[in-house]
Amino acid sequence: MKKEDKSLLIDQFVETLNNYPHFYLVDVTGMNSGDTSELRRECFKNDIKLQVVKNTLFEKALERREEDYSALYDCLKGNTGVMFCTTANAPAKLIKKFGKDHGDMPALKGAYAEESAYVGADMLDALCAIKSKNELIAEVISTLEGPINSVLSQLDGGTTIHGLLDAIEKKNS
Repeated sequence: MKKEDKSLLIDQFVETLNNYPHFYLVDVTGMNSGDTSELRRECFKNDIKLQVVKNTLFEKALERREEDYSALYDCLKGNTGVMFCTTANAPAKLIKKFGKDHGDMPALKGAYAEESAYVGADMLDALCAIKSKNELIAEVISTLEGPINSVLSQLDGGTTIHGLLDAIEKKNS
């Protein structure tokens, strides 16, 4: 491969990394073409971009970025597929579900999700449990809404503010 072609590929990887905040490194060794096609279809359905990469070129792309990806460099060996995504836990759930029917393939090598590096297949459950920013915001709003809704329902039920404050005072005593 010519140096210009390599440079172009590295630039494309950097651009892709700029567009997707999370990525997973998976081992695609041993997957036949049918399984690979099925995995690509599942990725497409879940808004995940799957790309098989040359390890050294992808590592050079990571080195051009400001983030520290050094923990993931050891994962860049063998046949590596990269799953790029905007939702941190989507690839983990897909890998877990797809692996049940396909002999634990693809195998997780490592991931960069929510500004943290995860190395090893044993991190799959932890990655599945990651909540997205929108899920966390919804939880906070739900927690804050509870007391407000309680007060509003009391007031709608005909309770006066004075009566409501007396009930709160008795409850806290």
